[in-house]
Amino acid sequence: MESLTEEFFPYRILDEQSGSHSSSNESGSATDAVIFFGISLVLGIASRHLLRGTRVPYTVALLTIGIALGSLEYGTSHKLGKIGNGIRLWANIDPNLLLAVFLPALLFESSFAMELHQIKRCMAQMLLLAGPGVLISTFFIGSALKLTFPYNWSWKTSLLLGGLLSATDPVAVVALLKELGASKKLNTIIEGESLMNDGTAIVVYQLFYQMVIGKSFSWEAIIKFLAQVSLGAVAMGLAFGAVSVLWLGFIFNDTVIEITLTLAVSYIAFYTAQEGVDISGVLTVMTLGMFYAAVGRTAFKGESQQSLHYFWEMVAYIANTLIFILSGAVIAEGILGSDSVFEHHGDSWGYLILLYVFVQVSRFFVVGILYPFLRYFGYGLDWKEATILIWSGLRGAVALSLSLSVKRSSDSLPLITPETGILFVFFTGGIVFLTLIINGSSTQYILHLLEMDKLSSAKKRILDYTKYEMLNKAVQAFSDLGEDEELGPTDWPTVKRYITSLNNLDEQQVHPHSPSESDGRLDPTNLKDIRIRFLNGVQAAYWEMLDEGRITQSAANVLMQSVDEAIDLTSNECLCDWNGLKANVHFPNYYKVLQSRIFPQKVVTYFTVERLEFACYICAAFLRAHRIARQQLHDFIGDSDIASEVIEESKLEGEEAKKFLEVVHVTFPQVLHVVKTRQVTYSVLKHLIEYVQNLEKVGLLEEKEMLHLHDALQTDLKRLLRNPPLVKFPKISDLISAHPLLGALSSNVREPFELSTKEIMRYRGVTLYKEGSRPNGVWLISNGVVKWTSKSIGNKHSLHPVFTHGSTLGLYEILIGKPYICDMVTDSVVLCFFIESEKILSVLRSDPAVEVFLWQESAIILARLLLPQIFEKLTLQDLRALVVERSSMATYISGEIIEIPYRSIGFLLEGFINTDGVQEELISSPAALFPSQEIQSFLSVETSGNKLGSFSHQGSCYQVKTRSRVIIFDIAAFETDRVPLRRKSSLLSRSSDQPHTSSSRECSGLMRFPENLWQLKPNSRDTGCSASSFSEKARDISIFGSMAGIPSKDRGFSSASRVKPSHSLSYPRVPSYRPYQLPSVRSEGPATARKKLKLRKSTGEVSADPGQNADTNESRAMDCSSDDSGAEDEVIVTIHSPSRLSFQHDS
Repeated sequence: MESLTEEFFPYRILDEQSGSHSSSNESGSATDAVIFFGISLVLGIASRHLLRGTRVPYTVALLTIGIALGSLEYGTSHKLGKIGNGIRLWANIDPNLLLAVFLPALLFESSFAMELHQIKRCMAQMLLLAGPGVLISTFFIGSALKLTFPYNWSWKTSLLLGGLLSATDPVAVVALLKELGASKKLNTIIEGESLMNDGTAIVVYQLFYQMVIGKSFSWEAIIKFLAQVSLGAVAMGLAFGAVSVLWLGFIFNDTVIEITLTLAVSYIAFYTAQEGVDISGVLTVMTLGMFYAAVGRTAFKGESQQSLHYFWEMVAYIANTLIFILSGAVIAEGILGSDSVFEHHGDSWGYLILLYVFVQVSRFFVVGILYPFLRYFGYGLDWKEATILIWSGLRGAVALSLSLSVKRSSDSLPLITPETGILFVFFTGGIVFLTLIINGSSTQYILHLLEMDKLSSAKKRILDYTKYEMLNKAVQAFSDLGEDEELGPTDWPTVKRYITSLNNLDEQQVHPHSPSESDGRLDPTNLKDIRIRFLNGVQAAYWEMLDEGRITQSAANVLMQSVDEAIDLTSNECLCDWNGLKANVHFPNYYKVLQSRIFPQKVVTYFTVERLEFACYICAAFLRAHRIARQQLHDFIGDSDIASEVIEESKLEGEEAKKFLEVVHVTFPQVLHVVKTRQVTYSVLKHLIEYVQNLEKVGLLEEKEMLHLHDALQTDLKRLLRNPPLVKFPKISDLISAHPLLGALSSNVREPFELSTKEIMRYRGVTLYKEGSRPNGVWLISNGVVKWTSKSIGNKHSLHPVFTHGSTLGLYEILIGKPYICDMVTDSVVLCFFIESEKILSVLRSDPAVEVFLWQESAIILARLLLPQIFEKLTLQDLRALVVERSSMATYISGEIIEIPYRSIGFLLEGFINTDGVQEELISSPAALFPSQEIQSFLSVETSGNKLGSFSHQGSCYQVKTRSRVIIFDIAAFETDRVPLRRKSSLLSRSSDQPHTSSSRECSGLMRFPENLWQLKPNSRDTGCSASSFSEKARDISIFGSMAGIPSKDRGFSSASRVKPSHSLSYPRVPSYRPYQLPSVRSEGPATARKKLKLRKSTGEVSADPGQNADTNESRAMDCSSDDSGAEDEVIVTIHSPSRLSFQHDS
């Protein structure tokens, strides 16, 4: 295969043994080529300037000018002197060099300008036209040449010319489509086909070229080689693209270097592919450009992106100008420089016209045969678009260069005669001229004939409406500028006379969305049009946020792709750009692989937090972009029914994103703080840079002073981008100490647990343990939500059957030695710790006070399992306070009587008892025990008329059968106003236990302290060995977190009523301790932020009223201040708050 590649398929246009330059170069200096370059640019400028606004394509004029210059040089005796020498130098340029100079820039510019989404949708159609389409055209034209032309060419020679003329050329087609108003879909198909056809044309040329000179090969070798050439080119283009985009990431705010890199990589990739590894350089550069369109476009921001666009537009303009003028000169030289050939074949001009007809018929056959497939794939293709596709099959520089290579080879190879080489250039040049002159000039008329250049009625109404708005803006501007102190007034009629675009308006402005006169239904065309405009506004907002540093490059790519996908569905569906973002917000299924033990816990945590940060960027940008687009649409259209419909669709789209950010705001607020810190810091630095630059513009700073300050700010901005604030979890010892169970224990008891406790990260849907299974350990929940279900207990009375931060799951089963009484399944990302049952049992036997404390802790979970209709209303903080202040636990021996006091509930933790009455009933643990006096009135309200469950019993007293342990809770506070006890006692919100409530009422339970404050003070951590001291400490840790060691006057139920709520009677907030506090920087702007900061200082409020509107909540979701660690090189934001992050996996 290597010998085949090297000998039979040298992937170069000319063999190394080709002839040297023409002897005509001897008569002129090499520097004469410069004058042709300069004159070509001047002629191109004049043509573009004079033809602007006309129906004559710019490229047609350039080709005509080139033919005229070539005719003057080659067809007259006067010559053109130095200019003629330059023309001859360029006309005799090596065809291989010609392609190497012009093709990389043109291919990269064309492919980079294409939209990724359009490419993906039209890829199948482009491949059909560039693959089977080229082969069909090659054999059709080759057969026509063999059967009708009188030159006695062999089949191989005829197919060689057919291959040259089969592929459309991007140099011609791309230039033409920039002049004509074809649809984006059709533009993408034609342009993509042209790009791919270059590679196909060169491969087909090499194939038949080797056949003409007598080489032979097998079909298997051909197929293998073609696969290597095409797939290898794609792989090399992706490799160059990945490396160069990665390099761009290390270049900071240097537009010149960034643009130069794109230019250099296009030429290096082309040369490496074409000359280094013998694969398609065209396909390599095309793949490179498409990779930049998909990934690298967002790497350029602001002025860099605009400069890049202008640079490549200029490069394409210069290349097209030179290539078309040069093509015209070459065509003239081929016709006028070979008179002897036409003396023997005087009818060659007629056969050129016949060949033009064959080329058009072949194009018709290609599109016609492939039409069923073209209509099925991608966006589809109707007959009007197929007509334009047929007529726009132009030929250009690639075909002409390949024909020149045949002519150059005919001078040195006996199998191809010089006459054949001249005819190849004549026919190829003639087809290039005819297709560009006839097809290129008339394509616009065909578009008009097919009514494809007309605006839709919806667009016309919008256009007329915009003109009236422009008139209003003009009047407003005139009122602001019409008179000044120096020059005096002017008159509006004179000014309006110069605004000719607004002179022909009707007297009355008509709204573009006037209601239907028939049935009042919304016009689907208008609705689709406004949806597309709205989504375009959303995408524009994403670009603006990328420039402002609000979103990362990867997030911008995902967001913009979702808009492109949603635009395709605007005809049949409502706004659905959120559907393309769900997969990037929810945790994908492959994250479950991280649950395996082969990955360290730090790796799992890193990827989890990184995914969470990315999801926050996506959701916040989505809500902000939709809010901006809604405001812009309302300002432009007003309160029309269609605009209101689209605005409502937008609000519905944002519900899930808003809910996600609300959940993160409650569970992982430091992640939001990190994201907001990055955004605010970036914006502040950009604002300072603009401020310094403006001072230099107005003359208040000298350039040297401005550069000094500018460089300092650029250094800070670079450090922010290279070393942004990070989210970091506390150490495992700190997290263990923060859990109420282990944090309440003395250090000598807790240290063995710290050494044996396993830190585990679980994603949503993972079962911690199953009902009926043998207990093997205890699960301590640090962050996240765990949902319980039970067949024996039943949870029909539970509205939110979940446990969150601070829960101790499985402890009761370990203590009693029975199987688990329910299933525990993670309902979010959960960070938890696992303690083996042997460790728990060893502690039980070491200290009686610890044993009592563990029983009390187990009763908290058991109460919510057996009586969710009562105890689910209490947070874990309230329940622990209830255990400390309004509960009693005792152990009874056989024969004793247990009485449940009035307005109390008891729980049988272990043992057996009987109800004392007429009908004795044996009760086994676990069970809920109710008194008989007047409790039914309370139960009727709490259970909504439902009977007590199988684990609940009622009686005047109970007789102990075996040794039993019972804990009794005083629930008298439930009788007050029928409200949960926490409204008077809890110092934290129920946010950690109720994951489905509003974020605006849940934010109060989030404590954020630096790591150095996590450790409890030794004097408060190690004092007290009684069960009550353990329970009190657990209560304090549950309420105050790492501030539990600091004395507080107002704790517990007795003093809770004196706590003044900060923003909500139901959800009071505990202010967190900070060495210093930074004000929040909100999205409304610095002025609003200062006002609200002053308001907070004067009122003492912590957050806004929860009854805000939807848009306010959207902006507030990302509006969090960040804790600053004070580190110089790395900013760490720790996560100490409870979590109930409810990610859903993709199905």
